[in-house]
Amino acid sequence: QVQLVESGGGLVQAGGSLRLSCVASGSISSIHFLRWYRQAPGKERELVAIITDNGATNYPDYVKGRFTISRDSATSTLYLQMNGLKSEDTGVYYCNAVLRVGAGSLSNRWGQGTQVTVSS
Repeated sequence: QVQLVESGGGLVQAGGSLRLSCVASGSISSIHFLRWYRQAPGKERELVAIITDNGATNYPDYVKGRFTISRDSATSTLYLQMNGLKSEDTGVYYCNAVLRVGAGSLSNRWGQGTQVTVSS
């Protein structure tokens, strides 16, 4: 199976930048597409970015133009570059892999999360 480990979180001031990493191991070839999610205290987990296996990306409006998702296949690493950070970006950020299981079936795997705190 696939295991995911996030890193790169920390404390930054509003307007600053941070780059998150997610290293994947295991059955890398089974990954269909990758996503970043975040969860703020007292709120539901929400989507941050998506990248497909052919490199197409998509973002919700609240991060569009500020965040960039990318991947490095050589190192099996997913990245999230975050610029122009706001206090409302604070939360635990999770790496998510949607996997191909058998023929036409999908499943999810999650990392442990990394804390991002933006001070204002």
